[in-house]
Amino acid sequence: MKRPARCWTLIVMFLPGIVTGQGAAQTPAAGPAPRPLTIREAEATALQRNPNITIGKLRALEAHEFVRETRSAFYPNVNLSVTAVDSDPGSRISAGYLNNPVIYPRAAYGASVSQLITDFGRTGNLVSRSQHLQKAEDQNAVATQQQIILIVDEAFYNTLETRALQVVAEQTVKARQDRVDQVQALTSAKLKSDLDLSFSNVDLARAKLLLLDSQSNYQASLTTLSAVMGYTEQQDLVPVEPAEELSPPASDSTPLVQQALNQRPEVRALQEEVTAATKFSKAERDLWWPTVNAAGAVGQAPVRDDHISSWYGAVGVNINIPVFNGFLFNARAKSADIETQMKESQLRALQENVARDVRNSWLNTRKAYERLTVTKQLEDQANQALELATARYKLGLGSIVEYSQAELEKTDADLQDADAHYRYLLSQIELAFQMGTPR
Repeated sequence: MKRPARCWTLIVMFLPGIVTGQGAAQTPAAGPAPRPLTIREAEATALQRNPNITIGKLRALEAHEFVRETRSAFYPNVNLSVTAVDSDPGSRISAGYLNNPVIYPRAAYGASVSQLITDFGRTGNLVSRSQHLQKAEDQNAVATQQQIILIVDEAFYNTLETRALQVVAEQTVKARQDRVDQVQALTSAKLKSDLDLSFSNVDLARAKLLLLDSQSNYQASLTTLSAVMGYTEQQDLVPVEPAEELSPPASDSTPLVQQALNQRPEVRALQEEVTAATKFSKAERDLWWPTVNAAGAVGQAPVRDDHISSWYGAVGVNINIPVFNGFLFNARAKSADIETQMKESQLRALQENVARDVRNSWLNTRKAYERLTVTKQLEDQANQALELATARYKLGLGSIVEYSQAELEKTDADLQDADAHYRYLLSQIELAFQMGTPR
């Protein structure tokens, strides 16, 4: 009994062995397996190898030494001296400053000590200023570390996304190659037209172009990830997908803004700089206060003139009261006040920018989260449309154009869903960075 043509169509479409071999994969040459890489390992490597981390630490150490340098004014200064003088008998210094003009031939040694008693708060304000500058440098180092972590996380998730898109492209090529093989067999059996085969080959060529682009993007993302980790050459790495669930974003941005203003290291560093500028302004105004110092000296002159005693010693207190210096102190105090106002304005501008960035990041996160639902619905609808189009084509009720369009929409839906997943993860990373709490 002769079977109808439509039955032969169904039989041929479901025969697994009818292939032409055009899409057969070649066995790749054996080589070293890529090294798995977690996001924590990527961050640790970048923090260890990035020179900006070292620069930040060195700046913090330098600021710490500046605190010690400023605080040294509170401690006594002790000097040991050895002096030998030869002069013409009866010579005198007749020009220069007002001092004792008598010069005696002598050789002597001794020690001198000077100690600041009070300068009415100026040195204390300078020490406080240096301490706040040290804290600012510590926060700047933290900010640099967070920026590097953000760059590494973005590169890591971009690599995961490009790899996911490459998988979609590979599956698309495989599916369209299978369809070309089936349509080729049907065309050879005179059950389908050459037009169907041409459409199938066009769709396969598009899929291969998509695969080439996705492979190129994946290699570029690996190069970027290797670079931000501190390597000069691309590393053979395979990023490992973090095991984490997608959580919805916060319902209100106001608490996030307040948290960012309290925790962002850039804001805290500039707050410390404002405080340091205020302390320095006070210190510059304190220049008009007197400075009280105690001084003492003791020593022996084994070789001396008869007019000089063999031992000497003296103690005293010196009070220096500024009277007039060409308005130098006024200018310095005014300059310090202006610097303080500049720092305060910079702080307000930074706080406004941080609030804006947090709100924008929060909006982007909400949009990305809502896009997850839409792309999932799109993928489900595209899968259903492809199933219907496949069934209609197999039954001879649909055209190759309808079938091809359904496959194109399915591929686009898969790409959109993969992109939406990683876009949301990246938006969460960006929001956490803007809040000063990197993940």
